Amino acid sequence: MERRTFLRCLGCSAMATAIMQTNLLPKLLGGLQEAHASGLPKNLSSIEARYYKKLKGGGIECGLCPRHCIVADSERGFCGTRENHHDKYYTLVYGLPCLVSIDPIEKKPLFHFYPGTTAFSLATAGCNVDCKFCQNWDISQSQPEQTDNINLSPAQVVAACRQKDVPAIAYTYSEPTVFYEYMYDIAELGHKQSIRSVMITNGFMESEPRRNLLSVLDAVKVDLKAIRPDYYRNIVRGQLKPVLDAIIQIKKSGVWLELVYLIVPTLNDTPDEFRELARWIKSNIGTDTPLHFSRFYPQYLLKNLPPTPQITLETAHSICRGEGLEYVYLGNLPGHPAESTYCPQCGKLLIERRGYLIYQKNLKGNRCYNCNRVIPGLF
Repeated sequence: MERRTFLRCLGCSAMATAIMQTNLLPKLLGGLQEAHASGLPKNLSSIEARYYKKLKGGGIECGLCPRHCIVADSERGFCGTRENHHDKYYTLVYGLPCLVSIDPIEKKPLFHFYPGTTAFSLATAGCNVDCKFCQNWDISQSQPEQTDNINLSPAQVVAACRQKDVPAIAYTYSEPTVFYEYMYDIAELGHKQSIRSVMITNGFMESEPRRNLLSVLDAVKVDLKAIRPDYYRNIVRGQLKPVLDAIIQIKKSGVWLELVYLIVPTLNDTPDEFRELARWIKSNIGTDTPLHFSRFYPQYLLKNLPPTPQITLETAHSICRGEGLEYVYLGNLPGHPAESTYCPQCGKLLIERRGYLIYQKNLKGNRCYNCNRVIPGLF
């Protein structure tokens, strides 16, 4: 599959398109890839995976995500990125991203985490769920040998950030859980050189690997797909409870957390669901956790549905604000007032956004310029 095709599907930024379509990656990396100048590698990695155990009768059990795949010799788990060879489990995507770009941090979206900065964003093939509405299905539902991969070590990623003065690395687009080892090693190395790391995730990871990962992350954005278990079973092919548990664990860790809820018409868009969502957030992680409602566009297996009506997004916003949530945003509605940040105490405009661009900031450090209210986040 040509990179041009999946970049168009993903709706990547102009910079991402330039990097991937006009062969600017060597320039971006400042010569760091000269050893691979002959072309992109087609082979897969053979790094031993973490979080698995050997079974007495043969085979292994993966312990990375709640699926706990039982994998026989020469077989792969659900995500397609991990393979059992003679009862030793290997990650096939270590150091092999299929998409690299530099994005505004607002694109993730993270609105309370160094707004106006950029992130070196990368993804490998694979995912541990199968959302029927996936916008990135070209890579998330592909096997690693089906994507056009770049040979890029953790040291090269960090060095590229330092050369280009990019302050953060984002693990995004597909599901970073499936390239856990690669992500962890990049984040750990990046921290040693003052480069931040952010994970954009579905939250479907087991507690122990997530706890260890949080020690090298600075922010996490979780896609909370719905607040109903049946939606996760039927539309996501996952489970709701592990995701809710993950959100609570991330919040308690002190790593910065934001949530996104994609509103899919007729499937997770009722006022009762918005109200239940707001009350769960208020009870479990606090009213100051930013919540982004995102507009759905027909993709992948749900092309029969229309885009989310603006009135539905505005209803969700109104209900959640009425339930006491202080920072509720609307995404994929460029120019809407609910893209911006307002002080929950005095109502003053603090950060004006249009799309991924910031037009003004009215903060004194992390406080409202008008009433001195502390605004949660990292600014």
